[in-house]
Amino acid sequence: MTWMRWAPAMERALYDPGQGFYRRPEGPAGHFRTSVHASPRFARAVARLLLEVDEALGRPEELALVDVGAGRGELLTGVLAELPAEVLARLRPYGVEIADRPAGLPSTALWTDRPPRGVTGLLFANEWLDNVPLDAGEVDEDGVLRYVEVDTATGGTRLGEPVSAADAAWADRWWPVAEPGDAVEFGGPRDAAWARAVAGLERGLAVAVDYGHTAGRRPPFGTYAGFRDGREVAPVPDGSCDVTAHVALDSVAVPGLHSLWTTQREALRALGVSGGRPALALATSDPVGYLRALGGAGEGAELTDPGGLGAFGWLVQAVRMTEPVSLAGLPGWQTLGA
Repeated sequence: MTWMRWAPAMERALYDPGQGFYRRPEGPAGHFRTSVHASPRFARAVARLLLEVDEALGRPEELALVDVGAGRGELLTGVLAELPAEVLARLRPYGVEIADRPAGLPSTALWTDRPPRGVTGLLFANEWLDNVPLDAGEVDEDGVLRYVEVDTATGGTRLGEPVSAADAAWADRWWPVAEPGDAVEFGGPRDAAWARAVAGLERGLAVAVDYGHTAGRRPPFGTYAGFRDGREVAPVPDGSCDVTAHVALDSVAVPGLHSLWTTQREALRALGVSGGRPALALATSDPVGYLRALGGAGEGAELTDPGGLGAFGWLVQAVRMTEPVSLAGLPGWQTLGA
C-alpha cells in the first residue's frame, strides 16, 4: 500500500510523464464525453462568444483565444471552423495542455503547457479546474480537522495529520466544517491556478465551465470520482482512470472583477443554443432541412439538459471590458470586492 494525500496522488495519477492518465494517446475523449464532444453547437456558441468579446474590445489588432485544458484540440479546431476570415486574420489561438501537440491542429495555433501572458481576448477553460489536484479533509472524533489520505493502489482512505493553517483558514472562509465526519475539499490550489490564468489577460473575458458548487450548496460528502472507458468508476489514483472533484466556483472567482455565476443551460441558451423542435411545416417544405434541424435540436437539448450537461456551472469574469452582449441580460452580474 502507498498512502498519500489526495493532491499528490492526483498529480501523479493524472500528469506523471511516464504513466499519467492525461499523457495517454487516446486523450480524454477516449474515456468520457464533454460538451465539446457532444455537439459542434458547443464550439459554435464559444465562437459566437469570442466574436462578442472581439466587438466589446473594439476589434483589437491581435485577438487571443486561449483554450485551457485543451485536450486534443477539439474545441480550438471547432471554434476556428466557425470564424469569419477577417477575425481569423487577427486571431492568435492557444491550446494550453500538458500532453503533446495533437496531429492535425491548425498551424496558427500555439501549443503550450501554461496560459500565455499579456493577451487580449477570450480565455475559456472547459472542465479544467476539476482536474487541478487538491487535498481533502475530515473532522475526526475529537473535532480535529485532518487530511484524508488515499491508498493509490485501491482507493481506500484514512485520516492523516491535522491540516495546515492555510487550509484551515480556507475552510473557515469557504467551506466551514465542525462536526465529526464533516468533509471538505480544499480549493486553494484551484483558486491559485485560476488566478494565474486570468492574470494573463490584459483585457478580455475569462470563462470557467465545470461541475461545481457555491456556499450554501456544498456537498455533504466528498466529490472525488473516476472515469474510464465511458463509465464512472472508483477514483483509484493509479493512472488507470481520470480522477476529478467538483469545483468551489465562488472561491475560485478572482476578486475585483465584474463577474457572473450561471448554469450552462442559461449561458448556452443566451448564446443561441436551443433544444426546441423545428416547426413541423418544415418537414413538408424542406424534409432534409427538417431532419438536420431535428438532429440539431437533439444536440441542443443534450447540451442544455438541466439534469446533465446543462447543470455545469459557468463562472464568467470580465477583465477591463464590458459584458458581452448575449450574456449581459443574464441575472447575477456583480463586481466582486477585493
